[in-house]
Amino acid sequence: MIHLNWENSDTIKQIKCVHADAKKFIVHNKLTPGKVYDVKNETDEFYFIIDNSERIGGYLKTYFTEIK
Repeated sequence: MIHLNWENSDTIKQIKCVHADAKKFIVHNKLTPGKVYDVKNETDEFYFIIDNSERIGGYLKTYFTEIK
């Protein structure tokens, strides 16, 4: 149940949202294109971030680009 503590964990890296155009899911009310988000956890397909609702959400990596 490590996911219960992700909101308080250290930020791994920062990513920038490049689009919120999803075909299957509604993400336009949780992500803002151009906004920078803190990554709390990462898998092969998903970033887990603090989204616009101020809660942890898992989103496909295709919505983001990494900030270097």
